[in-house]
Amino acid sequence: MMKNRTSMKKVIMTMVSVFTLLSLAVCHNVDTENEAGEPSSGSEVQGDYNEQTDPGMENAETEEGSETIMDRSMKITIGETTLTATLEDNSSAEALVEKLKEGDLTLDLADFGNMEKVGGLGFSLPRNDKQIRTQAGDLILYQGDAFVIYYDTNSWNFTRLGKIDDVTSEELKEILGNGDVTVVLSLN
Repeated sequence: MMKNRTSMKKVIMTMVSVFTLLSLAVCHNVDTENEAGEPSSGSEVQGDYNEQTDPGMENAETEEGSETIMDRSMKITIGETTLTATLEDNSSAEALVEKLKEGDLTLDLADFGNMEKVGGLGFSLPRNDKQIRTQAGDLILYQGDAFVIYYDTNSWNFTRLGKIDDVTSEELKEILGNGDVTVVLSLN
C-alpha cells in the first residue's frame, strides 16, 4: 500500500510540473496591452508602428562624419499590383536595402496558418527580434532568413522589417490571393 502511495505522489508531482510548464508557455504568448493599446511582452513594449507621421520619410544617418540619407521605402510587386512599404529603422531593414541595391529580389511565398505568406530569402539578415503582435501589412523577418507578409494578426518573437502603406486586411488578402504567390521586392 505504501508503494502505491509513493507512486501516486510521483505521478501527481509529474502532472503538476507539466501543467505548470504548459501554463508558463501559454502565459508567455498571451498578449497584454498597455494603457495606449499597444501590445507588450511584459518586459518590453513594442510601439505602434503607425506612429510615424510620414510613410515616405527619410532617415538621416551619420557615417564617418558625413551625412547620408537612406530612403525608408520599398516597392512590393504582386502580379499587376505594386505596393509601397515603409521600412523600419533597424539593422535588418538597412541590410535588406543594401541587398536591394544589388537588384530586385523575386521571392516565392507560401501561405501559412491563414495569416501570412512566407518564403526564404536565400541569404541571412541581422535579427532584431522582439515580442510583437503583427497586423495586416506587416513585413517580418523570421529566423533571419525568411520574409513574411502578414495579412492577419499573430504574436511572436519577430524582427519587423516594415509595413505596407495604405492597404486594408481585406485588400491585402485579395491581392495576395489563395495559396502560393510570387512577389518582387525593389527600391523606389
